[in-house]
Amino acid sequence: MNTPTSRKQRAEHLFKVITSKRFLTKQGLGNEIPFFICPYPAEEGLSMDEDRLDLVTRISHAGIAVLDLSLYDLSLSILEHRGLLEQVLEIEPDTDKSEIRELLQSVLDPKANLIPKIGDAIEATQHDVIFLSGVGEVYPYIRSHNVLNNLQSTAKDKPTVLFFPGNYTHALATGASLELFGRLHDDKYYRAFNILNYEV
Repeated sequence: MNTPTSRKQRAEHLFKVITSKRFLTKQGLGNEIPFFICPYPAEEGLSMDEDRLDLVTRISHAGIAVLDLSLYDLSLSILEHRGLLEQVLEIEPDTDKSEIRELLQSVLDPKANLIPKIGDAIEATQHDVIFLSGVGEVYPYIRSHNVLNNLQSTAKDKPTVLFFPGNYTHALATGASLELFGRLHDDKYYRAFNILNYEV
């Protein structure tokens, strides 16, 4: 199978895969969690956002409901809910970046705060597939492998697609790794499938 290379090919491949019965019924995963990574070049972030929104519309016209979640929007809503957003914005210019990072990492801890928020959305919204975006925007406060590891117990019933600005590589010697922006070896994560290689 040819991996889609152009923006148009990628959009068509994603539509074909996500609307397929095989994908929606989690066939061919060998009892693995239905997590998929959609890697894309970081410099295509804005066009990928457009393509994702188009995809949500096209898929919903095909009768498939998408729960489209942004880690960035979820993070802002957690900070707002806890009355911290204004405070963070106020202190940010004069505070050491490492202190801001510590504060945000603590408040936005995936296990304690972010995953329960995603869990609420999963419970509240009828859906056939979950989209997760905003990975680059929340780095380094939230790491994608932490989200995926903690999401395993919450989002195992429906396929989840993480839109990832970078590379998702598999090598026999080193295992699988998420390389954020194509530069940062974010971390080892083995349990997701590269959706661009998924055949229907």
